[in-house]
Amino acid sequence: MTTEPDSPAACGWDQATYRCGRCGAEYTVTTEEAYLQAVGVHTDAHAVWDRLNPIERDGFASILRVILASADLGAEFLAIADRMKRLQGGSTS
Repeated sequence: MTTEPDSPAACGWDQATYRCGRCGAEYTVTTEEAYLQAVGVHTDAHAVWDRLNPIERDGFASILRVILASADLGAEFLAIADRMKRLQGGSTS
């Protein structure tokens, strides 16, 4: 009879550290799923960074700092954006 391991470490997975060669960020995680998510999110963040010029980066970072400081603020802002889009006939600008 074969039994399943009780923990990821029993499968040979203890922890892994991702080190970004571009910016030096380091993330240590304890599951393969968390590792793949950390690498994916970090890679996506670099892709966004690369598409923006320095002025856009500063503005975007400033906006994210405000929005991410409060999950309720972010959710409410998106709700307002959706309502305003409907009121203005589909255009947000």
